[in-house]
Amino acid sequence: MWPYHPELLARPVPRYTSYPTAAEFSDAVGGSQMLDALKALPHGTVASIYVHIPFCKDICWYCGCNTNRNNSQSRVSAYLEALEAEIDWLVRQVAGRVELGRISFGGGSPNALDPVGFVRLVDRILTGFGAARPEISVELDPRTFDEGWAGLLGKVGAERASLGVQTLDPGIQAAIGRVQPHRMIVDSVKMLRDNGIRSLNFDLMYGLPGQTSGILARTLDDALAMEPDRIALFGYAHVPHIIPRQRQIDGTALPGVDERFAQAADGHARLVAAGMEAIGFDHFARPDDPLAIAAREGRLRRNFQGFTDDPADVLLGVGATAISCLPGVIVQNEKNNGRYQMRVLSGQPAATLGVMRSPEDSERGLVIEDILCGRPADLSQLPADSFAELRLKPFITAGLCDLEGSVLRLADKAVPYARAIAACFDSYRAGGPSRFSNAV
Repeated sequence: MWPYHPELLARPVPRYTSYPTAAEFSDAVGGSQMLDALKALPHGTVASIYVHIPFCKDICWYCGCNTNRNNSQSRVSAYLEALEAEIDWLVRQVAGRVELGRISFGGGSPNALDPVGFVRLVDRILTGFGAARPEISVELDPRTFDEGWAGLLGKVGAERASLGVQTLDPGIQAAIGRVQPHRMIVDSVKMLRDNGIRSLNFDLMYGLPGQTSGILARTLDDALAMEPDRIALFGYAHVPHIIPRQRQIDGTALPGVDERFAQAADGHARLVAAGMEAIGFDHFARPDDPLAIAAREGRLRRNFQGFTDDPADVLLGVGATAISCLPGVIVQNEKNNGRYQMRVLSGQPAATLGVMRSPEDSERGLVIEDILCGRPADLSQLPADSFAELRLKPFITAGLCDLEGSVLRLADKAVPYARAIAACFDSYRAGGPSRFSNAV
């Protein structure tokens, strides 16, 4: 189904969950710029909030997230105290000018928390922002999920959840340090459905050690049998020089570039054949899911939460390493848990890194988002850029996209090349390739 042009995939590129990307963040932008942007938000601004919980019961070897083992209740309690202080600080800055549409909990594993602590966080946000009934979504680790947590999600009104499944093959689970029996996933799905979760996502991976297309196919078939509403099929990025815990994974057992491409292509074909609609380059959804509807209606967005149907232009991030996207600026909170706690408990903004967004950045960001979301991209507002044209030419020659006037359209077969094509319009792409992941 997909033509294979390895030379067009050779250069690692960002995932473009923002533009400029996190690779452009520096300590020249931080709390002061965030405070100015918050104060400038007009009344009635619709925003979403992301809450980062950097704890897990066990740390998986492949994981690139900012997370720690929750082996100390006092450490978790201290973090939650700081998190509540940051929420209170944020509420004071927006002073009733922001309407909260969505709350997303991620990590780490939010269900690594004590349920009481989780309920307190939800209540703190709802009360502080005066939110009537925002949509609540939670990332979950099946290994620490039980009836108590499921009932809790029902009580707080959560309607969306994402399960970290990764693979259903026992051998590969052992090879990546995440052992969770098939029955555990089945039971988790039932508990979630019984407690009001109407949109359920599975995170799955290809390119894992020892994984073949056949093994991946069995995982996909077993996952589809559990009827999730969405599936995110990510390619594993092996960067042990950046993420030390990945050194526990046998790099010699990883599929090669050709095999990774075949797995991505086979996985895409299998999920589409099963009735799911392809969303962007690595998400899939059932036709009646809000994500699929947004894609068909041209409302699909891409931000730090991946592909989303969230219409909010303002994303507020709380917690260590969380990112906030505001008009004119993107900022990231202090990454170290201890330093994060000291900042917020002393009344300082948590943000320590960031980047200002120029009008040109905003235009380039819109073009990149359109490309990744499968829409025609209007280049008419971009400055003349011979570098971008030169970078784009090989993709046009290969029949992967077409430039008619100032409108760029990607062919259906260009799905695995979307990130690489988007990178043609990235004016910051002078960084070394080791900072990014493979396009497929």
